Amino acid sequence: MSPLSLCLWIAVGASAVAWILSLVTNEHSWVDRLWSILPIAYVWVFAGASGLQDPRLILMAVLVTLWGVRLTYNFARKGGYARGGEDYRWAVLRSRMRPWQFQAFNLVFITLYQNAIILLITLPALTAWQHPSALGPLDILLAALFLAALAGETVADQQQWDFHAWKRSEHAAGRDPQPRFLQRGLFAWSRHPNFFFEQAQWWILFLFGAVAAGSLVQWTVLGAALLTLLFIGSTVFTESITRGRYPEYAEYQRRVSALVPLPPRRGRAETRAAAR
Repeated sequence: MSPLSLCLWIAVGASAVAWILSLVTNEHSWVDRLWSILPIAYVWVFAGASGLQDPRLILMAVLVTLWGVRLTYNFARKGGYARGGEDYRWAVLRSRMRPWQFQAFNLVFITLYQNAIILLITLPALTAWQHPSALGPLDILLAALFLAALAGETVADQQQWDFHAWKRSEHAAGRDPQPRFLQRGLFAWSRHPNFFFEQAQWWILFLFGAVAAGSLVQWTVLGAALLTLLFIGSTVFTESITRGRYPEYAEYQRRVSALVPLPPRRGRAETRAAAR
Protein backbone atom coordinates (compact mmCIF):
# COMPACT_ATOMS: atom_id res chain seq x y z
CA MET A 1 0.00 0.00 0.00
CA SER A 2 1.33 3.44 -0.91
CA PRO A 3 1.80 5.98 1.91
CA LEU A 4 -0.89 8.20 0.37
CA SER A 5 -3.38 5.32 0.36
CA LEU A 6 -2.56 4.54 3.99
CA CYS A 7 -3.10 8.19 4.97
CA LEU A 8 -6.41 8.23 3.09
CA TRP A 9 -7.60 5.16 5.02
CA ILE A 10 -6.55 6.78 8.30
CA ALA A 11 -8.52 9.90 7.33
CA VAL A 12 -11.60 7.83 6.48
CA GLY A 13 -11.38 6.01 9.81
CA ALA A 14 -10.86 9.23 11.74
CA SER A 15 -13.84 10.85 10.01
CA ALA A 16 -16.09 7.89 10.79
CA VAL A 17 -15.04 7.82 14.45
CA ALA A 18 -15.45 11.59 14.89
CA TRP A 19 -18.89 11.60 13.25
CA ILE A 20 -20.22 8.60 15.21
CA LEU A 21 -18.93 10.01 18.52
CA SER A 22 -20.57 13.36 17.76
CA LEU A 23 -23.92 11.59 17.34
CA VAL A 24 -23.50 9.44 20.45
CA THR A 25 -22.24 12.19 22.78
CA ASN A 26 -23.94 15.23 21.19
CA GLU A 27 -20.58 16.97 21.34
CA HIS A 28 -19.08 18.21 18.10
CA SER A 29 -15.42 18.87 18.88
CA TRP A 30 -14.11 15.39 18.13
CA VAL A 31 -12.26 16.62 15.05
CA ASP A 32 -10.66 19.30 17.26
CA ARG A 33 -9.45 16.51 19.52
CA LEU A 34 -7.80 14.78 16.56
CA TRP A 35 -6.43 17.96 14.97
CA SER A 36 -3.05 17.95 16.70
CA ILE A 37 -2.58 14.17 16.49
CA LEU A 38 -3.41 13.13 12.93
CA PRO A 39 -0.85 15.35 11.15
CA ILE A 40 1.93 13.72 13.15
CA ALA A 41 0.77 10.29 11.97
CA TYR A 42 0.43 11.38 8.34
CA VAL A 43 3.89 12.92 8.03
CA TRP A 44 5.57 9.99 9.78
CA VAL A 45 3.81 7.62 7.36
CA PHE A 46 5.69 9.32 4.51
CA ALA A 47 8.92 9.41 6.49
CA GLY A 48 8.50 5.70 7.22
CA ALA A 49 7.79 4.98 3.53
CA SER A 50 11.22 6.42 2.75
CA GLY A 51 12.73 3.86 5.12
CA LEU A 52 13.57 6.75 7.47
CA GLN A 53 16.37 7.54 5.03
CA ASP A 54 15.17 10.89 3.65
CA PRO A 55 16.60 13.71 5.84
CA ARG A 56 14.04 16.26 4.64
CA LEU A 57 11.10 14.01 5.53
CA ILE A 58 12.64 13.25 8.90
CA LEU A 59 13.05 16.99 9.54
CA MET A 60 9.47 17.68 8.46
CA ALA A 61 8.16 14.87 10.69
CA VAL A 62 10.12 16.13 13.71
CA LEU A 63 8.87 19.70 13.21
CA VAL A 64 5.25 18.57 12.86
CA THR A 65 5.67 16.41 15.96
CA LEU A 66 6.87 19.44 17.94
CA TRP A 67 3.88 21.39 16.61
CA GLY A 68 1.51 18.58 17.62
CA VAL A 69 2.91 18.07 21.11
CA ARG A 70 2.64 21.80 21.87
CA LEU A 71 -0.89 22.10 20.49
CA THR A 72 -2.07 18.94 22.26
CA TYR A 73 -0.75 20.25 25.58
CA ASN A 74 -2.42 23.63 25.13
CA PHE A 75 -5.71 22.04 24.07
CA ALA A 76 -5.63 19.62 27.00
CA ARG A 77 -4.97 22.25 29.66
CA LYS A 78 -7.95 24.25 28.40
CA GLY A 79 -10.15 21.19 28.95
CA GLY A 80 -10.53 20.28 25.28
CA TYR A 81 -10.32 16.54 25.98
CA ALA A 82 -12.57 16.65 29.02
CA ARG A 83 -16.25 15.77 28.95
CA GLY A 84 -18.20 18.86 27.96
CA GLY A 85 -15.11 20.37 26.34
CA GLU A 86 -16.96 21.23 23.14
CA ASP A 87 -15.97 24.41 21.32
CA TYR A 88 -18.39 27.12 22.52
CA ARG A 89 -18.96 28.27 18.94
CA TRP A 90 -20.78 25.08 17.99
CA ALA A 91 -23.42 25.75 20.65
CA VAL A 92 -23.91 29.25 19.25
CA LEU A 93 -24.24 27.86 15.73
CA ARG A 94 -26.67 25.15 16.87
CA SER A 95 -28.94 27.82 18.31
CA ARG A 96 -29.09 29.52 14.91
CA MET A 97 -29.90 26.39 12.88
CA ARG A 98 -32.64 23.82 12.71
CA PRO A 99 -31.54 20.40 14.07
CA TRP A 100 -31.37 18.78 10.61
CA GLN A 101 -29.37 21.73 9.26
CA PHE A 102 -26.82 21.47 12.02
CA GLN A 103 -26.50 17.70 11.56
CA ALA A 104 -25.83 18.24 7.84
CA PHE A 105 -23.26 20.89 8.78
CA ASN A 106 -21.74 18.47 11.31
CA LEU A 107 -21.26 15.76 8.70
CA VAL A 108 -20.16 17.86 5.73
CA PHE A 109 -18.16 20.68 7.31
CA ILE A 110 -17.09 19.70 10.82
CA THR A 111 -16.32 16.06 10.05
CA LEU A 112 -15.53 15.59 6.35
CA TYR A 113 -14.22 19.00 5.30
CA GLN A 114 -12.03 19.54 8.35
CA ASN A 115 -10.60 16.02 8.19
CA ALA A 116 -9.81 16.63 4.52
CA ILE A 117 -7.93 19.80 5.45
CA ILE A 118 -5.99 17.99 8.18
CA LEU A 119 -4.75 15.52 5.56
CA LEU A 120 -4.15 18.12 2.86
CA ILE A 121 -1.93 20.36 5.01
CA THR A 122 0.46 17.43 5.51
CA LEU A 123 0.72 16.44 1.85
CA PRO A 124 3.84 18.49 1.15
CA ALA A 125 5.35 15.35 2.72
CA LEU A 126 4.03 13.50 -0.34
CA THR A 127 5.88 15.97 -2.58
CA ALA A 128 9.06 15.47 -0.57
CA TRP A 129 8.64 11.69 -0.72
CA GLN A 130 8.27 11.86 -4.50
CA HIS A 131 11.39 14.07 -4.84
CA PRO A 132 14.03 12.74 -2.43
CA SER A 133 17.16 14.90 -2.22
CA ALA A 134 19.76 16.13 0.25
CA LEU A 135 19.00 18.92 2.70
CA GLY A 136 20.17 22.36 1.64
CA PRO A 137 20.43 25.90 3.05
CA LEU A 138 16.79 26.63 2.19
CA ASP A 139 15.67 23.68 4.32
CA ILE A 140 17.66 24.98 7.27
CA LEU A 141 16.16 28.45 6.82
CA LEU A 142 12.64 27.01 6.64
CA ALA A 143 13.24 24.92 9.77
CA ALA A 144 14.38 28.06 11.62
CA LEU A 145 11.29 29.95 10.44
CA PHE A 146 9.05 27.06 11.49
CA LEU A 147 10.57 27.03 14.97
CA ALA A 148 10.20 30.82 15.22
CA ALA A 149 6.51 30.53 14.31
CA LEU A 150 6.14 27.69 16.81
CA ALA A 151 7.69 29.89 19.51
CA GLY A 152 5.41 32.78 18.55
CA GLU A 153 2.31 30.62 18.85
CA THR A 154 3.53 29.29 22.20
CA VAL A 155 3.99 32.83 23.55
CA ALA A 156 0.56 33.92 22.25
CA ASP A 157 -1.20 30.94 23.80
CA GLN A 158 0.59 31.48 27.13
CA GLN A 159 -0.36 35.15 27.16
CA GLN A 160 -3.98 34.15 26.53
CA TRP A 161 -3.82 31.51 29.26
CA ASP A 162 -2.37 33.98 31.78
CA PHE A 163 -4.99 36.60 30.92
CA HIS A 164 -7.91 34.22 31.43
CA ALA A 165 -6.40 33.00 34.72
CA TRP A 166 -6.21 36.65 35.88
CA LYS A 167 -9.75 37.27 34.65
CA ARG A 168 -11.07 34.29 36.66
CA SER A 169 -9.28 35.54 39.77
CA GLU A 170 -10.85 39.00 39.34
CA HIS A 171 -14.32 37.47 39.06
CA ALA A 172 -13.64 35.28 42.10
CA ALA A 173 -12.71 38.40 44.09
CA GLY A 174 -15.96 40.10 43.06
CA ARG A 175 -14.28 42.59 40.76
CA ASP A 176 -15.13 43.46 37.17
CA PRO A 177 -11.96 42.71 35.16
CA GLN A 178 -10.73 45.56 32.98
CA PRO A 179 -9.96 45.13 30.18
CA ARG A 180 -12.47 42.38 29.47
CA PHE A 181 -10.46 40.82 26.66
CA LEU A 182 -6.72 40.49 26.02
CA GLN A 183 -5.09 43.52 24.38
CA ARG A 184 -1.50 43.30 25.61
CA GLY A 185 1.66 41.53 24.49
CA LEU A 186 1.35 40.04 21.03
CA PHE A 187 -2.36 40.84 21.15
CA ALA A 188 -1.51 44.55 20.98
CA TRP A 189 -0.10 43.89 17.50
CA SER A 190 -2.53 41.28 16.22
CA ARG A 191 -6.03 40.32 17.34
CA HIS A 192 -5.17 36.67 16.62
CA PRO A 193 -1.38 36.18 16.74
CA ASN A 194 -1.83 32.48 17.53
CA PHE A 195 -3.86 32.10 14.30
CA PHE A 196 -1.12 33.89 12.34
CA PHE A 197 1.69 31.69 13.62
CA GLU A 198 -0.41 28.52 13.21
CA GLN A 199 -1.04 29.23 9.55
CA ALA A 200 2.58 30.30 8.99
CA GLN A 201 3.82 26.88 10.07
CA TRP A 202 1.73 25.09 7.43
CA TRP A 203 2.77 27.50 4.68
CA ILE A 204 6.37 26.81 5.68
CA LEU A 205 5.70 23.06 5.50
CA PHE A 206 4.37 23.58 1.97
CA LEU A 207 7.64 25.31 1.10
CA PHE A 208 9.60 22.25 2.24
CA GLY A 209 7.78 20.24 -0.43
CA ALA A 210 8.34 22.99 -3.00
CA VAL A 211 12.07 23.03 -2.23
CA ALA A 212 12.21 19.25 -2.66
CA ALA A 213 10.44 19.48 -6.04
CA GLY A 214 12.40 22.55 -7.10
CA SER A 215 9.27 24.53 -7.91
CA LEU A 216 6.60 26.55 -6.11
CA VAL A 217 3.99 25.27 -8.55
CA GLN A 218 2.66 22.36 -6.49
CA TRP A 219 -0.96 21.27 -6.06
CA THR A 220 -0.26 20.60 -2.38
CA VAL A 221 -0.54 24.36 -1.81
CA LEU A 222 -4.25 23.53 -1.60
CA GLY A 223 -3.88 22.43 2.04
CA ALA A 224 -2.35 25.67 3.32
CA ALA A 225 -4.73 27.75 1.18
CA LEU A 226 -7.84 25.96 2.46
CA LEU A 227 -6.56 26.21 6.03
CA THR A 228 -6.21 29.96 5.62
CA LEU A 229 -9.76 30.20 4.26
CA LEU A 230 -10.96 28.12 7.23
CA PHE A 231 -9.26 30.48 9.65
CA ILE A 232 -10.72 33.53 7.91
CA GLY A 233 -14.25 32.15 8.30
CA SER A 234 -13.56 31.08 11.89
CA THR A 235 -12.16 34.52 12.75
CA VAL A 236 -15.16 36.37 11.33
CA PHE A 237 -17.57 34.11 13.25
CA THR A 238 -15.58 34.28 16.50
CA GLU A 239 -15.27 38.05 16.37
CA SER A 240 -19.00 38.46 15.73
CA ILE A 241 -19.63 36.58 19.00
CA THR A 242 -17.00 38.61 20.88
CA ARG A 243 -18.33 41.91 19.56
CA GLY A 244 -21.80 40.92 20.79
CA ARG A 245 -20.41 40.33 24.28
CA TYR A 246 -18.07 43.32 24.43
CA PRO A 247 -19.14 46.44 22.50
CA GLU A 248 -15.67 47.95 23.05
CA TYR A 249 -14.23 45.17 20.86
CA ALA A 250 -15.20 47.24 17.79
CA GLU A 251 -12.62 49.88 18.78
CA TYR A 252 -10.01 47.13 19.27
CA GLN A 253 -10.82 45.86 15.76
CA ARG A 254 -10.33 49.35 14.35
CA ARG A 255 -7.00 49.78 16.11
CA VAL A 256 -5.31 46.37 15.85
CA SER A 257 -4.52 44.20 12.82
CA ALA A 258 -6.74 41.13 12.46
CA LEU A 259 -3.96 38.64 11.76
CA VAL A 260 -0.50 39.81 10.69
CA PRO A 261 1.31 41.45 13.66
CA LEU A 262 1.60 45.16 12.85
CA PRO A 263 2.10 48.34 14.91
CA PRO A 264 -1.31 49.32 16.32
CA ARG A 265 -3.16 52.32 14.96
CA ARG A 266 -4.01 55.16 17.31
CA GLY A 267 -7.20 54.84 19.33
CA ARG A 268 -9.90 57.46 18.85
CA ALA A 269 -9.06 59.18 22.14
CA GLU A 270 -5.40 59.42 21.11
CA THR A 271 -6.36 60.73 17.67
CA ARG A 272 -8.56 63.44 19.17
CA ALA A 273 -5.81 64.44 21.62
CA ALA A 274 -3.25 64.68 18.82
CA ALA A 275 -5.60 66.87 16.77
CA ARG A 276 -5.88 69.48 19.53
